[in-house]
Amino acid sequence: MKKTIAIIGDNFMQAHAFKAAMQAKLEQPIDYQMMDLSFPDEPVIQRSEHPEYQGLAEFQGDIDSIIAFAKNAHILVTHVAAISARVLNELEQLEMIAVSRGGPVNIDRAAAKDRKIKLVNTPGRNASAVAEFTIGALIAETRNISRGHHALMNGEWRGDLYRADVQRDELSTMTVGIIGYAGIGKQVVHLLNAFGSNILVADPYAELTEKDVEHGVLKVSLDELLARSDAISLHAPLTNETNNMIDKAALAKMKKGAVLVNTSRGALMDYDALYDALVAGHLSGAVLETFPVEPVPADSKWLQLPNVTLTPHIAGASKTTVKVAASMVAEEVHRHLAGLDPVNSCL
Repeated sequence: MKKTIAIIGDNFMQAHAFKAAMQAKLEQPIDYQMMDLSFPDEPVIQRSEHPEYQGLAEFQGDIDSIIAFAKNAHILVTHVAAISARVLNELEQLEMIAVSRGGPVNIDRAAAKDRKIKLVNTPGRNASAVAEFTIGALIAETRNISRGHHALMNGEWRGDLYRADVQRDELSTMTVGIIGYAGIGKQVVHLLNAFGSNILVADPYAELTEKDVEHGVLKVSLDELLARSDAISLHAPLTNETNNMIDKAALAKMKKGAVLVNTSRGALMDYDALYDALVAGHLSGAVLETFPVEPVPADSKWLQLPNVTLTPHIAGASKTTVKVAASMVAEEVHRHLAGLDPVNSCL
């Protein structure tokens, strides 16, 4: 029987990229149906109070339209489409969903399990992209690159940025703390090794490798990392355990003049407490890539703070990420059609 694969892409993970990767991998004839949502030109919905979207996060798309599009699908491939319980119940032929993201938060996992629909994802697809971005963020903030750029764009020559009391040390002499030592955290440490930074990691579930030990990486408690680090980068997943882990008390434990980078999730930290720490000068700067509310409101106090570098949740966006994610999805679809176990099951 010829299978139908419905692909709901968007303007980042485009449907044609998924299709090309699967065509290169699959030998059997497939009916492909493709559509693209408006993400990221229009933001995802963080959460909705509407009953049909309960349990979903960071999603996009109208449920009725998704059902109408994918009604004949045996396999559904997507990035951010809202796949609710009703979608799963009405797609009667559906065997498998492949989600090209680290966590399938836009899928009703309980409903998929009840329907015995296979659910797979693509963990680590953007680890390299986020790690590179993190290094760039650390350099931009510690060397005042973003400050200098912003001033020149507004007609101001910031010669004062050369002052000794304004400049910071180089990464080669800094102690850098990495909170969360899985895929992205490990990639960041790998890149930091080239700078010669003194590296601390805090993660109760991770163990150092022999290579880590050879490079002088130390695993310490969170409190010790906070107290010793000149710069800290967050790479922990968002769980009940890590929610708001960088709160007022944690910020108070950080070294005076330290820099904080968040390319992970906004809910990992208390943004009001961070704002106060930056205004008071306890921290000298921060790079914020994720926020509690996205997009950031036009009247946000963060847009008026001089010692931050802000970016619109783009750390994981690269052409390489697209290629890696599409390839991982193609491998999962191939394994499903061949009767093999998935590589990255979410159920």
